[in-house]
Amino acid sequence: MVQKARRKALMIALAGSALMMATAAKAQGTLVLYCSVQEEWCRPMASAFEKETGIKVSMTRKSSGETYAQIKAEASNPRGDVWWGGTGDPHLQAAEEGLTEAYESPKMAELHDWAVKQWKGSQGRTIGIYAGALGFGFNTKQVASRGIPEPKCWSDLINAKLKDEVQVADPNSSGTSYTMLATLVQLMGEDKAFEYLKALHRNINQYTKSGAAPAKATSLGETTIGITFMHDMVTMVVNGGPVKVVAPCEGTGYEIGSMSIVKGARNLDNAKKFYDWALTPAAQKLAEEAKSYQVPSNKNVVPPPQSPKLADVKLIDYDFAKYGSSAERKRLLSKWDNDVKKLPK
Repeated sequence: MVQKARRKALMIALAGSALMMATAAKAQGTLVLYCSVQEEWCRPMASAFEKETGIKVSMTRKSSGETYAQIKAEASNPRGDVWWGGTGDPHLQAAEEGLTEAYESPKMAELHDWAVKQWKGSQGRTIGIYAGALGFGFNTKQVASRGIPEPKCWSDLINAKLKDEVQVADPNSSGTSYTMLATLVQLMGEDKAFEYLKALHRNINQYTKSGAAPAKATSLGETTIGITFMHDMVTMVVNGGPVKVVAPCEGTGYEIGSMSIVKGARNLDNAKKFYDWALTPAAQKLAEEAKSYQVPSNKNVVPPPQSPKLADVKLIDYDFAKYGSSAERKRLLSKWDNDVKKLPK
């Protein structure tokens, strides 16, 4: 009888323990993450957060423009919790349109001024997580075999010898390419910028969906030149591709890759936990492991040695407030669609 009673007590204890574990797992819950960097970086971020917190992450990877469009389409019935990564302009537009939540992280004091400025400019609705300069890269083998002078400037990309040899993303889907559009307008003035884009159009072999895709195509020799953020081209160099990275001689723009909490997030507490965690040195160091060479926003993280040195790049005073605004972004994209993309080759 005593043994039977002990066995019964043990079974009750085990059942109680299992119930407590199930309750704890349920309490940890889930997180729906929209990720706008490369898949190779999205996956480790989701896995590391899951491992550290026990929160189950459902991750979707799309480019910045696509993610912005998805969040806007889902505004009446939000499905995502956090939008992590991608250029800051669409994050700022989402903030302006009330698609994201204001939140102040306790990690703010650890961040570079440019990351905090992004947060202040959006009334707390988005924050900087990394920075990177716009540029281009070229396949050294193809340039040599074609006898083309090594391009060093934006003006070199409209050389007639480069017809069908330049690749860049569509600015409607790609934050990278929208940054290029806004950069050229600020660098050259709008009229001259659009004349330049029309000339460049003759040399474009493909407008890709993803901003980083031209980097891979350049490395593989599928295009001679790819216009991307410089750090995306650096990844190709690190992987052994015959690629040279260029900071355009006239000057160039840059991105502040950002993070936002979706307005009406179903898992708001977990979204805040991810937000805080993503600003820590441990989380930001995952970039280097994923061969992503942006400059991290946490001051306690030393940028990878391969990262482009922003101090050595001729950066314009990029107007994030203006070119991240809903009205200006819509206007420029509409003008590009009508004046450039529709042109015959």
